[in-house]
Amino acid sequence: MHFYILTLFPEMVMQGLGTSILGRAAERGHISIEAVNIRDHTLDRHGKVDDYTYGGGAGMLMQAQPVYDACMAVQEKIAAADGEKKARVVYVTPQGEIFRQEMAREFAKEENLIFLCGHYEGIDERVLEEVVTDYVSIGDYVLTGGELPAMVMVDAIARLVPGVLHNADSAVTETFHDGLLEYPQYSRPEVWRGRKVPEILLSGDHAKVDRWRRDQSLERTKRLRPDLYAAYVETHPDAAEDK
Repeated sequence: MHFYILTLFPEMVMQGLGTSILGRAAERGHISIEAVNIRDHTLDRHGKVDDYTYGGGAGMLMQAQPVYDACMAVQEKIAAADGEKKARVVYVTPQGEIFRQEMAREFAKEENLIFLCGHYEGIDERVLEEVVTDYVSIGDYVLTGGELPAMVMVDAIARLVPGVLHNADSAVTETFHDGLLEYPQYSRPEVWRGRKVPEILLSGDHAKVDRWRRDQSLERTKRLRPDLYAAYVETHPDAAEDK
């Protein structure tokens, strides 16, 4: 899977995504990550990519032309390699739909994804209407730019790509995979600061362990995320009866 991140700060993106699990996955060829500097595509000889907004107001706005040309350069590159199909363009904005695990799974099915990172007061609306396919937010708050949210989403999506995680089962048993929070987990030593590992996990009875884990997921979700629990019970009525 190929990720393209349109940004004014390519070093920030590549330093953040070029290490650990994603860095190793890129080295093995499971994913590729390319930061595209929007500034490289401006026609302004001073490298300017922003200007004042019409109608007044505080702050500067990223101009349409460099954003459009940067996006089209990537789309043309993708078309040359993979045919005429255009890649989805995700604009990272607090005005977008909240990013969730289901969305990560949906995006992970794509061969190419383009992330557009805004700055200043945002981006000229005309180019957004021209190139963006998805408006996505990571939460109801405002950051100084789209790079961090884009990196969050790339991380969440990439780990669902086959081969990225060393243990493929990890993505199947994690929080949000089936709408529930993940059960508590324990490692050695068996006793730490007087706290013991639950006996059921030492029993060797896999059926009982699986049942315990499901109950713990239900209990934890009900306590910490009642909204998720209510949604889960709506589609799994037996869950409420079990508890």
